[in-house]
Amino acid sequence: MPPDTAAALPAVDDALLVARARAGERQALAVLVSRHLDEVYDVALRVLGDEELARDAAQDAFVNALRALHRFRGEASFRTWLLRIAVNAARTLARRSIRRREVVLDAAANMTAETDLAAGIVLPSQAARVAAALASLPEKQRLAVTLRVYQGLAYEEIGVIAGCSAGAARVNYHLGIKRLRELLT
Repeated sequence: MPPDTAAALPAVDDALLVARARAGERQALAVLVSRHLDEVYDVALRVLGDEELARDAAQDAFVNALRALHRFRGEASFRTWLLRIAVNAARTLARRSIRRREVVLDAAANMTAETDLAAGIVLPSQAARVAAALASLPEKQRLAVTLRVYQGLAYEEIGVIAGCSAGAARVNYHLGIKRLRELLT
């Protein structure tokens, strides 16, 4: 591919990149991944609350999306379709990690009162408080708030990603925001 074509690809819209990627153009795939990677990771992180699991979920989301690219019908935007796959990947990883979670009793027995006291002295930053409050919301509310506030999605897009109606997405968002206000005041 000539260098001027590769440089021009980042300005191309997702629909054209998807068509090019389906035709086997690797550069188009690379642009799609780089364009949406941060957003996919961010959604996964907000669903899971764990950076390492979020990286895994983002990777799984892209692998799943690229394998299913031929099935993308274009009824929603590529971004919405991809974020739906990311949410599903994060939920799958969350279910797996819950099943695999182990409590190491020896480590708990070795904790001292000093460790507990030292942990209590450090006050969380405002961002940490918001993240903790967001993590405490029910999943549907957390997802609606995350997608609306951090990704700027419309309720219709949130509904597609969350697998519910736009009205349900709106209700979950407003209930989540109300609960966040209660938790943070």
